[in-house]
Amino acid sequence: MFPKSTYVNRRNILKQTLKSGIILFPGNGESSMNYADNWYPFMQDSSFLYYTGIDHIPNLYFLINIDTGEEILFGNNATPEEKVWIGSAEKLESFAEKSGFSTVKPLDQVASYLKAQLAKGQQVHYLPPYRSAQKIAISELLDIPLQEVEANKSVALIQAIVAQRERKSAEELVQLEEAVNITRKMHEYAIINTKAGMTEMQMAGTLNGIAVSGGGGLAFPIILTKDGQYLHNHATTAVLSEGDLVLCDCGAYNTMGYGGDMTRTFPVGKTFSPLQKDVYNIVLNAHESAIAALKPGTRFKDIHLLASKKLVEGLTDLGLMKGDADEAVAAGAHTLFFQCGLGHMMGLDIHDMENLAEQYVGYTPELKKSTEFGLKSLRLGKELQEDFVLTVEPGLYFNPFLIDERRAQKKYMDFVNYDEVEKFKSFGGIRVEEDFVITKDGSKLLGEPLAKTPEAIEKLRNN
Repeated sequence: MFPKSTYVNRRNILKQTLKSGIILFPGNGESSMNYADNWYPFMQDSSFLYYTGIDHIPNLYFLINIDTGEEILFGNNATPEEKVWIGSAEKLESFAEKSGFSTVKPLDQVASYLKAQLAKGQQVHYLPPYRSAQKIAISELLDIPLQEVEANKSVALIQAIVAQRERKSAEELVQLEEAVNITRKMHEYAIINTKAGMTEMQMAGTLNGIAVSGGGGLAFPIILTKDGQYLHNHATTAVLSEGDLVLCDCGAYNTMGYGGDMTRTFPVGKTFSPLQKDVYNIVLNAHESAIAALKPGTRFKDIHLLASKKLVEGLTDLGLMKGDADEAVAAGAHTLFFQCGLGHMMGLDIHDMENLAEQYVGYTPELKKSTEFGLKSLRLGKELQEDFVLTVEPGLYFNPFLIDERRAQKKYMDFVNYDEVEKFKSFGGIRVEEDFVITKDGSKLLGEPLAKTPEAIEKLRNN
């Protein structure tokens, strides 16, 4: 945990912003895989963690009564019978002391407490639940019809939390650096040790071990594939062969719950083919152009469009596209090859605070999220501020199904040379991703640098 003062200060800022009412933070519970006692790895709700520091304990509620000044943790200490299975367990009162509050009550008292306060007319603020169990619990605790739980979420609480969590403190940046460096180890190992004849899952399993040995675990399921044209293609039993490109997108979270998220694309052989290198350099140029544009006051949507233009210019030089690059981007022609967003916020969540809804996290009342293909997948569009942490991850994806559909629809005919694109339907995909913190006048790479030019990657492949 951070020092006690960190959590006290965070809660004080939140209380000063909302001014009145009750703030209810449900912690996460265990989630069963295929029967009740066989659980998925536990991950605490990130807002609960942010304001309490209590991580690996399920089935808790934290409540802040702004009007009375009460801060209460509802939960149960481990019983002797439970300790048969889990061993010694630190008491909740100890965690409360470390977090800077003193009141701990049994879990079964949360309902009666809330009922009494609701009877007095107090407003209860809660965040939109992202798990069914949370949604049902809130419905029952607050006597709200299940179908109305989402509509009754507290927008004021969402906005207050986004305003706090979107700017990372110095102590958070230390944790993020650590998580990114664990992530870097995963990628460097993959680049050096991937060999023809391996399956994708063989390497992904080893990377999983590196993440766990770093003290935390996987921040998200590993994407490691020779079919990088599919954006979220997780590792399979497919065998890697000479000539394949491997797209590896993986990340680790550390002991404090902060995560890293990086992508590298590398050849299964010792070198890229000339064509692979040409396409890779188009992506790398877009990546570097986007990084150069990172600074406070610049809309990330504009940086996304800049990167898209650089991709179009490169594809035009390669003969796959034609015409004016700005017009092509305005028409959405680049989305034939770049279907997603340039990046996203990062912190305790890899897509930081995405459960609070992208219109509050990545956009503003003045800048609405687009509904257009491609742009609708841009999770962050608003102006950057100092201490934002985000990813930059342009890519080129030659998806044969999308190519066939767009050609049949006769879309982007003024900008795409479909006969040339046909030759790339078995090419795959390339992405380059790194993590940055926005500084006073630009940005800073998080973590130690990792090879990302074709030449530097080939050097690692030839170690």
